[in-house]
Amino acid sequence: MLKILKIGTSWQNLWQSEEFRSDVRHELWRNIVVPVLAIIFALGVGALILSATGYNVVKAYGALWQGVFGSKVNVGEAFLRSTPLILIGTGIALAFRCGFWNIGAEGQFYAGAAAGTYVALTFANLPPWAGIPIALLVGFFTGAIWGALAGLLKVKFCLNEVVTTIMLNYIAIGLVGYLVTGPMQEAMRENPQTDEIVRSFVIGRIFPTSRVHYGFIIAVVVAIIATIVLFRTPLGYSMRAVGYNPDAAKHAGINVASSMATAAFLSGGTAGLAGAIEVLGVTGRLFENLSPGYGFEGIAVSLLVNNHPLATIVSGLLFGALGAGSQVMQLNAKVPAVLTFIIQGLIIAFIISFRYLDKNPSGK
Repeated sequence: MLKILKIGTSWQNLWQSEEFRSDVRHELWRNIVVPVLAIIFALGVGALILSATGYNVVKAYGALWQGVFGSKVNVGEAFLRSTPLILIGTGIALAFRCGFWNIGAEGQFYAGAAAGTYVALTFANLPPWAGIPIALLVGFFTGAIWGALAGLLKVKFCLNEVVTTIMLNYIAIGLVGYLVTGPMQEAMRENPQTDEIVRSFVIGRIFPTSRVHYGFIIAVVVAIIATIVLFRTPLGYSMRAVGYNPDAAKHAGINVASSMATAAFLSGGTAGLAGAIEVLGVTGRLFENLSPGYGFEGIAVSLLVNNHPLATIVSGLLFGALGAGSQVMQLNAKVPAVLTFIIQGLIIAFIISFRYLDKNPSGK
């Protein structure tokens, strides 16, 4: 009993300390207030753009809202679109926390999608309990290897990962284009796509009235696991230490090259998994232009929540809702869907601005 009282007293003293309260206020500001303010400001600027270009702001935003919350089907579409964003955003968060600027999630997504499709088409006789996990694992490891290539080029040859990951994007997208017009093209040879995967490889839906599939659950679980790894394991500590200061981490005995390569591997893996899930859960086949830009949108998902893997669930749902609602907004209010990309860009711009001002209150 006395031990419990001592623990309670120490926690009370910690809570009452000015330093602790200052840290709590700062974390609330960075991780909650700043994203909320960025969203509000972005929507405000978006309203000004709509008004200046002759659109009805109330009607446009009303249609956007209806596109997300107007029916169970619309809500399901938002969850569906958020699934790859959560996975990619989680991987981006891991890479960025380690100081590895992975801009190649788009290519890693395509690599994983191609690998998952290959497994589904080649081993079509496998039962669902074996076939689906194998296809997803192959998709994960293919994306991971694609990400690890850029990591290897950085740690072995000091090549800038921003450049290498962007170039690897083009290669992966080009390879998929070659596959769907050549070795993996459908039997009819009419369209640049593969044959449809067999039903036993299709990821089941959570609700019969919605297209949301169990890939969403996988995305949430991956975000939780990534958070535990990043903040509760030696590997995660090493990755964060390298991200804070690679020189100090090296002097502390941390293998900087290994940590960065691991971050690139895991980041690419989550994007590859997203690609495989997209094929097995949504499209049912591989084709050109499979991704509407998930790899780049995932960067925004991660940046919105200060590269916190668990919080990418929330930001992924937000961006998924914007993407799903934009279609209804375009149909009902005749507002181009590209407005949502403008809003997404504004959100990131405001977040960067607010955090810059937080670090430099004087503006210098």
